[in-house]
Amino acid sequence: MLGTYRDVLDRPGALAFSGAGVIARLPMSMVGIGIILMIESLHGSYRLAGAVSAAYVLAQAVCSPQLARLVDQHGQARVMRPALTVSAVALVSLVLCATLDAPVWTLYATAVLVGATIGSFGALVRARWSHVLSDPRALHTAYSLESALDELVFVVGPILATTLATAVAPAAGLVVPVVGMVLGGYWFLAQRRTEPPPSGPRPAGPDGAPVRRVSVMRSGGMVVLAVVFVAMGSIFGATDVSTVAFAEEAGRQALAGVVLAVFACGSMISGLLYGARHWVTPLWRRFAIGMVALALGVSLFVLVSSMTMLGVVMFVVGFAIAPTLVNGNALVQHFVARERLTEGLTWVGTSLGVGVSLGSWVAGSMIDRQGSHGGYLVVVGSAALAVVAVLASLRTLRAGNQDPRVPAGAGPDDEGGTSEGGTSEGGTSEGGTSEGGTAPGAGARAAASDEDTVDASAAPAGGTAAHAVTPVAADDAPRRAGGSTLPVPMDVPGSERLTPAADDTPAG
Repeated sequence: MLGTYRDVLDRPGALAFSGAGVIARLPMSMVGIGIILMIESLHGSYRLAGAVSAAYVLAQAVCSPQLARLVDQHGQARVMRPALTVSAVALVSLVLCATLDAPVWTLYATAVLVGATIGSFGALVRARWSHVLSDPRALHTAYSLESALDELVFVVGPILATTLATAVAPAAGLVVPVVGMVLGGYWFLAQRRTEPPPSGPRPAGPDGAPVRRVSVMRSGGMVVLAVVFVAMGSIFGATDVSTVAFAEEAGRQALAGVVLAVFACGSMISGLLYGARHWVTPLWRRFAIGMVALALGVSLFVLVSSMTMLGVVMFVVGFAIAPTLVNGNALVQHFVARERLTEGLTWVGTSLGVGVSLGSWVAGSMIDRQGSHGGYLVVVGSAALAVVAVLASLRTLRAGNQDPRVPAGAGPDDEGGTSEGGTSEGGTSEGGTSEGGTAPGAGARAAASDEDTVDASAAPAGGTAAHAVTPVAADDAPRRAGGSTLPVPMDVPGSERLTPAADDTPAG
């Protein structure tokens, strides 16, 4: 397994931008809880603390997709360097306003400015991977690695923020996010060699005026993913608050952070295991199965009666988190154009963050009335909503976008739309080179495979299987295969194996 990850990290520049990305992502797990801990301690009001944190999250939800659109158009460094500067200064200003007992409106103003300019480094890192790697199996491994690193950030971040805020100083929990934002962010943006090229200015219409860009949320598939990720985020937010309440009721409040860390550890381990194998089951099906498994697992939380039992259940249920997030992010490439990839990913990440805040708020209200059991009921309700949204939208998730350049042989019945997302699960041959390249040849029909997984480490360097097609670059640059501009992959495993044509050599 380690060899699989070593292979992708050995690519020029990969270890550097992935490592910088981890540091730059520390704010995503520390700023929200850091704001709450600081303001509650200094002002003695959970209501004010929650409101200021909500203002930060809302500003991030509204503005991050717009920043991502600018990144796709003008480049990561050109857009994010000034945005990062503003965000860091605003976060320091928020700390000063809180500690100096400035008017309350200044807390809201600085929190909104932080959220509006902080962006999404998770999306930027994944966009770089799709630029650096062309082998779909390597891309699958890279995106699984990043999901595992996300979980690591959520294991370390809240515990670190809580410890600093309670043991050092109320504002200390926000010092690490500022340092991570500045050091990790600028280190990441300084690595220009691996930066995806910008799409450039908008094309001009017949009247010479720039053509208005249509939001990626005009895609039905993106709307489905956004709704599911809001519900998934609500699961996580409600779980966090309910677990703290459960631990307090059990007289073991100090164990709340440990149990939540165990939850994230289960997810991190599953993400690493998931990325070490090449999955041939259709991507949309894997996403649906993962969501159902996660929903069933978290529904068990209402039945636990001790902290030990809760920790065991959370560790096992955590194994459903990272693969589901990987598959959800991977589906984005089926619904957005390749030059809008960062924007699409940011919408999904933002939806998750909105869900976390919403779940925390609703669960908190229920806990005030019914205790931790009421909070876990919110978890169950959120899980049910996520499952209903996925199952009701399987047709949309399966079909993806019909691309006019797909050969006639790959019709709508080829695993939905054009074989799983407009380009044969986005790929060249579904067990072949990608989930995001050129469409299969005429007559290549999708067939279910008897086998669910193939060892990724056994994949040839080119990543081809049933069809000998030159791998295409999964980035913002023109494709090598005839300059095609089909959507790019995200986790990019082959999702299902195609029945070989007469002149094809069956995959091993």
